[in-house]
Amino acid sequence: MKPILPILLAATLLAGCKAQPVATTSEVTGVACAPAGATSFAPTCGLDHMPTKRGMVLVLRHPDGGFRRLLVTKDGIVAADGAETAKVTPIDKGMIEVALGANRYRLPATIASKP
Repeated sequence: MKPILPILLAATLLAGCKAQPVATTSEVTGVACAPAGATSFAPTCGLDHMPTKRGMVLVLRHPDGGFRRLLVTKDGIVAADGAETAKVTPIDKGMIEVALGANRYRLPATIASKP
């Protein structure tokens, strides 16, 4: 009977906790990218995004499991972690190229204007 006591105690404590809202994410595949070392762009990266109090956070996922985080602000796109400066260059057909360190990504220009 003693092993059940910790389980009941844990269940009681958890029942009293208020649930915290979970940020919603949306995953997009086939984002054109040229991760560090790539010689050309290929639609091999993924994109998750989630709204935060600071703005929309974009997580660009590389095919090798690496990732970079960007923050969409009212002034444009910046590195979410501030480690490196994101360089945004408009390219043709409503697209922008975002360079973050040795990584490059091609995204729709409208992504920079979302709150």
